[in-house]
Amino acid sequence: MAERRRILFLLLGLAVLAALFMAWRLGAPYGYIIRIRGIRLGALIATGAAVGAATVLFQAVTRNRLLTPGIVGFDALFVFVQTGLVFALGATSVAGLPPMAKFLAEAAVMAAAATGLFGLLLRRGAEDLLRMVLTGVILGVFLRGLSGLAARMLEPSEYAVVQQASAASFGAVDPAQLAIAGIVLLPVLGIALRLAPALDAAALGRTGARAVGMDYDRLVLGTLLLVAALVAVSTALVGPVTFLGLIAASLAQAVLPAQRHAALIPAAALIGAAILVAGQFVFERVLGLQSTLAVIVEFVGGLLFLFLVLRRSRP
Repeated sequence: MAERRRILFLLLGLAVLAALFMAWRLGAPYGYIIRIRGIRLGALIATGAAVGAATVLFQAVTRNRLLTPGIVGFDALFVFVQTGLVFALGATSVAGLPPMAKFLAEAAVMAAAATGLFGLLLRRGAEDLLRMVLTGVILGVFLRGLSGLAARMLEPSEYAVVQQASAASFGAVDPAQLAIAGIVLLPVLGIALRLAPALDAAALGRTGARAVGMDYDRLVLGTLLLVAALVAVSTALVGPVTFLGLIAASLAQAVLPAQRHAALIPAAALIGAAILVAGQFVFERVLGLQSTLAVIVEFVGGLLFLFLVLRRSRP
């Protein structure tokens, strides 16, 4: 009952933030402004919820609260795709690509790469999780190196296009892309909630979970595929926000007394969405700034990561 009340409180808080975001200093032309704000609000909520839930799922199967899906190179892959497009086609051709086709291609590439990584490295069972994480880290470094090398060969104007495309931005989201993201994300989140009891049992580890009759390897692979879908679609929609999930998952674990995934998943999703909506409201409506939110989220998330590492390393 306490968990339900706290989740309802988080939902109410998100609703209040959304109302403030939509109504603050609303002026004419009302219809146009409401439409623009609604699209931006939808992108903020979808991205925050997807990244927050994905991080809880990833931490559940890795049994490590310091890890996020970004650790296996999702953000590096996204930057590599943007750099590769500009390097191969040129800035003018990339700017002329149909936005919907580009969005679908980016989401498909990231989802396929993650699925291939998970499937290849877990073919011998879920005990290969550590190897998967380490391989993801190495691949991320490799892709960042390739992106940096290609960026040095670009013209300054082309490099500016890469920088703009690689940074998370909530200001110019296509409504059709947002609709497709919602169509994908909502069922995935629903499946994640159905898996919540099994994820609680997965905390016993592979041996313990198999002792109670659970197909642990299948659960891990299925959960990682859900993570791949959530992160791929949200990243293709607005760009990478690596440490947002760590903040949302850590706050969800601090808010909820019982660490049941049936509560942790929606709590992290609501907190992730609330962080983005509140941050965008402050920077855009109150301070009049535009592209600062992602930088601040990454900075705070990096500090939280260091704090968690140092706290865990204490005797």
